[in-house]
Amino acid sequence: MRGLVSINRPNPTLATSQVSQRIPLLVLAGVSLATVEVAWMAPARAYVPLMAGQRAKPLNGSFNNVPVLHSNQPEIVEGPGILVSTTPGSAIASENNQPLRNASYTFNGEFGLHMHHKYYPSDASKLGGRRQRGLLTIAAIAINPGDQPVTLTFERGSVKNSFEAPYHPNKLMGVKPLGPRPWNTGPGDATAVQMLRGELDRRLPREVVIPPRSRKVIVSTVLPARGIANGLLKGRSDGPFQMAVVAAEETKRDQDLVAVLDQGRLAPGRIYLHRVREIQAGQIFSRVAGVALGDEYEASIRHDLGQGPLHVPLTSTRKHHFGTRDIQVNQLKTRMVDSAVNNVGTYGVRFDVDLNLTGEGPYELVFSHPVASGRAPFTAFRGSIGIKTEEGYQEVHVGLKSGQSLPIAQLNLKGGQVNPVRVSLVYPADATPGHLLSVVPVQQLAMLRKREEMLQAARRAQQEAKKRQVTPAQAPPNLNAAPKPATDKPATTKAKPNAKPAAQPAVKPAAQPVAKPTRQPPTAPVPPPPVLVAPRGGLNPMPPAMIMPNRLNQSLEQRYRDAIRAQQEWLKRLQGR
Repeated sequence: MRGLVSINRPNPTLATSQVSQRIPLLVLAGVSLATVEVAWMAPARAYVPLMAGQRAKPLNGSFNNVPVLHSNQPEIVEGPGILVSTTPGSAIASENNQPLRNASYTFNGEFGLHMHHKYYPSDASKLGGRRQRGLLTIAAIAINPGDQPVTLTFERGSVKNSFEAPYHPNKLMGVKPLGPRPWNTGPGDATAVQMLRGELDRRLPREVVIPPRSRKVIVSTVLPARGIANGLLKGRSDGPFQMAVVAAEETKRDQDLVAVLDQGRLAPGRIYLHRVREIQAGQIFSRVAGVALGDEYEASIRHDLGQGPLHVPLTSTRKHHFGTRDIQVNQLKTRMVDSAVNNVGTYGVRFDVDLNLTGEGPYELVFSHPVASGRAPFTAFRGSIGIKTEEGYQEVHVGLKSGQSLPIAQLNLKGGQVNPVRVSLVYPADATPGHLLSVVPVQQLAMLRKREEMLQAARRAQQEAKKRQVTPAQAPPNLNAAPKPATDKPATTKAKPNAKPAAQPAVKPAAQPVAKPTRQPPTAPVPPPPVLVAPRGGLNPMPPAMIMPNRLNQSLEQRYRDAIRAQQEWLKRLQGR
């Protein structure tokens, strides 16, 4: 996840400044966006242009109580060690050689597992390039502390790394139908798709038996340097057990992975150890290393579209709830000290939202993310969504940037009845929660697109205007230029020998010589010099207005000349006082 966008309640002064900066664009666009701009000053913490002037309704859904071990802190792993453990006791942090208490918890019955890590080794020679790329094995280990064997049965799950599911960002933005094997969507979405479909990856075992007082690897994957690995698992146990997630230099031997657990040292990369107080105060976001309660969120809402469009939050947070105060974040039962205080990322959580709609005609089902105020747009969601209607079931892949609203399905509603629509998704890693789900008329989305196009055109025009250099089509005449020689040759006379040159009369020196205009045929009169219109009096910071000769007719030209002559005579009389 790229970090949560903080869109807090705007400062009135700042909001006014933001609005004033947009005025030129709005004028250029030629449309009324008053409702859009007012939304910037609304008390809602997240702004979506599609919802401008409209309100969102809370879903008021609920989580189940299935415990899930989340291993996502540290997200970036620098080397081997323990990532998270639910056994009693503690482990030594490599950053400060101090013990950190484990996120102690004992599972019994339904359980879940989520792993999401990147590998950036501290040894630069392992980063790849011309050298061989380093490999790290990430594994989940089940621990049976009791005297009886415990059997784990897996219902669905998947584990993928960057080799198996590379991400191609340029090909996956927008909305596209989801194929049977969407492994080019990145590890986070690839695992979420299999969970969404209720599938168990064929490489994962259906059942694992843990002998009494023993440890056993239940799932593992290879994490390449500068790569990502993601794992999701849903299962059930017939007895109590604990879990841990470890990292080791590439290996396929279970004993090597268990040995890391026995060493009792945490993997390097825990960057929030010195910011524990800020985490507790909610000032910064840390990732999750602990056990969250809830792997499914269900909600149902009924809405009459004849009363207006429907907007509901999906994966809403404390900062992104669209004015509903509906927070869809499940709590942590136990956690590491440098973990987030709740499961704000909701990675791996399945959301099932039932929309019971009354209306008639075509509508758009739209998925949105708030505008990122003060920063450039970023990829806010890359994952898959399932939509079920009375017409059938479809899955789409969505690549969404912050501030965007994308239609994910068209709804053809029948009048005089309730039209059920179910929206399902398993929230993928590397997405930013706090989304908006909307059902709007087709015309409303079309108007939004038109406004966006006009604003983009206005922005382009503004940028071009800044770059454009305005120069006159024809340079103004030079008043001090020397006269051109006459086109007609004058009659030449031979100078008499020994003749003295004629005496030249004394000329009073002038500040600047006045050039005589060049004689032109009557059909092409000489354009007069530009007339400078001076202010009436006093100092004026503005330059005088210049009236170009080609804009003057003969009568107007004469009026200006008479006015200038009268002004000069008036100045002479004043000087003579």
